[in-house]
Amino acid sequence: MQNYGGLTEEYTQYDSSDIIVIPVPYDGTSTWVKGADRGPAALLEASANMELYDIETDSEVYLKGIHTAGEITTEEGPEKLAPLVKEKMLSAFRDGKFPVLIGGEHSVSIGAFKAAAEMFDDLTILQIDAHADLRVTYEDNDHNHACVMARAKELAPIVQVGIRSMCVEEKDNMDYHRVFFARDMIQNANWQHKVLPLLTDNVYITIDLDAFDPAYLPATGTPEPGGLDYYTVLDFLKNVNHQANIVGFDVVELCPAENMKASDFLATKLIYQLLSYKYFDKK
Repeated sequence: MQNYGGLTEEYTQYDSSDIIVIPVPYDGTSTWVKGADRGPAALLEASANMELYDIETDSEVYLKGIHTAGEITTEEGPEKLAPLVKEKMLSAFRDGKFPVLIGGEHSVSIGAFKAAAEMFDDLTILQIDAHADLRVTYEDNDHNHACVMARAKELAPIVQVGIRSMCVEEKDNMDYHRVFFARDMIQNANWQHKVLPLLTDNVYITIDLDAFDPAYLPATGTPEPGGLDYYTVLDFLKNVNHQANIVGFDVVELCPAENMKASDFLATKLIYQLLSYKYFDKK
């Protein structure tokens, strides 16, 4: 699999890299458009065509070193995948690396949540997503992609941003003081002032790409109208970085299509800009 950013060997060695990208090309429980297992490869391919200078932060974060790890795969279900992801994430944390997990469907994040909760006290798991993902179980599987935030909630406080789709059963598992619906965000420009105080010292971020409006990113398995735009998400992530210590993040649910390369590029650029904030945009 291609190195993130198309970087030369000088900037991709594990020992000398601050950042580790972990591809998890898994798509076992998605229920509509299949293909998220091809997301990591498409994202990495797009990354080789990205300019490595970030205008906003006047930086080149790749100089910190970005190592792309081998794929994590399994022929079994997501409950078998989670421990594999957890161990890889724990290894990265223990080695002082900043991990970026790329999926794959959203169930790949469960192992990352478990690793972050084990490593960091005072942790919040921040979700940017169209869907609440709070089902206790779905299709007889509690590690289904529709259950990821129910699993997260068992490990740490959660904050949910951009939500605009859920089933009625999820209402009982939702803390409405910690959920920010996309429609309300559009109507209230001050929504960030309500989100940021809810974050603890350490934050793990999980970004489902269907958080973006399909006009910006159509290539995802469950596109929902009424989503977020690119600069709104970037501004929020920058402010999260100012507020808290981001310990790692994942970007999931890219479902690449041949005529939608812009989606692949948005996903890879989003990662690079969040890394640029992490390393070069502190207050």
